[in-house]
Formats: sequence, C-alpha cells, structure tokens
Amino acid sequence: MSLSPARRRVAVVGTGAIVSGSHLPALRAHSDRVELVAAVDVDEERLTAFRDLAGDQVAGYTSVGTMLDAVRPDLVLIGTPPALHREQTVAALKAGAWVLCEKPLCLSLAEYDQIAAAEEAAGTYASVVFQHRYGSGAVHARELISGGGLGAPLVAHCQTTWHRDAAYYTVPWRGKWASEGGGPTMGHGIHQYDLLLHLLGEWDEVRAMAARLVHDTESEDVSTALVRFRGGALATVVNSVLSPDEVSRIRVDCADGTVELTHLYGHSNDNWVYTPAPHVPADRSAAWRTPAADVPSSHTAQLGGLLDAYDKGVRPPGSGPGARATLEFAAALYKAAFTGHPVRAGEITPGDPFYDAMHGDHPDWAPKERA
Repeated sequence: MSLSPARRRVAVVGTGAIVSGSHLPALRAHSDRVELVAAVDVDEERLTAFRDLAGDQVAGYTSVGTMLDAVRPDLVLIGTPPALHREQTVAALKAGAWVLCEKPLCLSLAEYDQIAAAEEAAGTYASVVFQHRYGSGAVHARELISGGGLGAPLVAHCQTTWHRDAAYYTVPWRGKWASEGGGPTMGHGIHQYDLLLHLLGEWDEVRAMAARLVHDTESEDVSTALVRFRGGALATVVNSVLSPDEVSRIRVDCADGTVELTHLYGHSNDNWVYTPAPHVPADRSAAWRTPAADVPSSHTAQLGGLLDAYDKGVRPPGSGPGARATLEFAAALYKAAFTGHPVRAGEITPGDPFYDAMHGDHPDWAPKERA
C-alpha cells in the first residue's frame, strides 16, 4: 500500500534514552502522519537495540551524512549530546529536511545564527524541544495572560530545583562548556524559563549570580536571576541541581489573579491552579479553569504542532526568533552572573565574548588548558 502524501518520512539521530523513551512514543502517537525510516548512532550495539524496539522497517546508519544522502528524510529528530547539535542540524537542513532537536539547540548565539543562516539558505526549519509550551494547561494560561484575562502580570517566580549526584557527572560530556554548553542554566532550568518567557513575553533586563557549590565541573551547579520584562513584570529564576526535594514551579501574580504550575518533568491540566484576587467575581474566575480536554506537555504534543506547520509550509513553533530569545536569555544570565553587571536584551552581539560561548572567556569560568 502506498504512503499518503501527508505521511512524512522521519529519521532519528541518536538512539539513547531520550529518543527511545520520548521521541519514539511521539512518532507512534502520530503514526498516521509519519513513518520512521532510519536511525543513526555511532554505537552499533545501541543502534541494534533501538532498531529491535522500533521495528524492522528502520534502516540503521553510523554516519549522519551517509543517512542523509541515502534516505533524504522529510524530518530529522536529533537526540545526541549538545555539542553535536549545530553540525547535525545544519547538515539536515542542507539536505532538505526539517529538524526537531533536543535542547539546547546549540551551545551559543553564534551557533544559533549559523543555524538560522542555514534555514534561510535551504528553506527548511529547525525547532528545539521545549515541550512544556505545548500542554493544554500552558496554552490556556498563555491565552489568559496575553489576552489580559488575569489583569497585568506583576510578579513571577520560576523554579527548577532538581538533584544530580556525582555519578551523573561521570558521563564524559556533562559539566563541560565545550560539550554541554553550561550547567543547569542550559541543561535543566531552560525548560522552565522558556515557559516563563512564553507566558510573559519579551524580557528587558537580567541581573544574576552563579556558583559551583558542590560538583567539580567547569560550569555552574546553581544559578539565580532577577528579570525585568518589557511589560513591567519582575521575576526570579532559580536553576539548581543541588536540591534534594525536587520540583519545577512557575508562579505568575497578575493584578486580578495568580496562576501556579507545580510539577517535575511534565504537566497536565491538574498541575495548574488559579487563585482570584478578592475583588474578582466568581463568574469571571470560573472562566479561568483549565479546559476540559487535557493534553499533557510532551514530545507528542510538540511533534503534532510541528507536523501541522509542515503541512501548511510555515515556520514551526519552537523555532526562529522565539527560540533564539530563550538562548539569548541564557547567555544574558551567564554574562550578568560572571561580570556582576546587568544585561539588557539585544546587548550580546557579534564581538561580545558571550556571543561565542556561554562562559564568555571569563577567567574564573572559561575552561582551563590541560597540561
């Protein structure tokens, strides 16, 4: 039986836990719209195990370039370590494929702009996995906040307080600037503050601190920031891998009500709570309740949005200027923390050391030369 024209041919690059545990279920959930045709991994044993899980129709490759030449997929899902993301994303774009890549999409603003140039040249698009934007609770909250349903946003708190032990950092690429791009600011908290930016819009100014308090890593193991948004709201952001009581939380206090999200690695409608201000009548606050349809935040939800965009031939969510703003926020947090000075949106441009690397070549944070 021939494939429907709308069914896209998909390849995955990297076959570890994030691909087998999150991307593969997402592809299966959208099996009427996609077909997984190829997988790439330099570890042949891991590749074989993934193909056994995914099905006989999946061709195996140990080289991205060889796969792209042979398969010419419509969409490439990338789940490799962060240092490989830019090169693999650009290669896929040049081969005519759209890309959905795990966070961070790349390690610096300079790399992001290289990806943007490749998009422009190829006419294809690269999205980063920020799946927390796509749950029905997040969609509802954004509509309420942006539409003024809760009144003006005033105060916000964004918390990613997780725990990672020493064994976690024995994986060779973790904790190093060149391979991971940063600590919890880049690798953990980025999901939460991406959602905060998605809810509140453009930020204007960041002041921050960062430290290595426990782990022997090049990058930080905790960071904190104070943020001023263009609309006037003030926020705190905390990113930690030192916290035994793990939680992910966003709270936004608006003039007429508070919205709170509390979860760990993913949310559903039940994780969102709305509290009206005393002056708000019950009939108005009743409209704030999360929708009856419950779509959990997930790779499945984001993949659906990307496929919708592919079918329409338009830029997909999680790409372009919106995704760049989240990476710029990370760079600004690092610059503010390492220099001790506030950083304004748009300040980090070519020629600024924090444009080329998140450590900004700061003497206290840049990688040390090995003897």
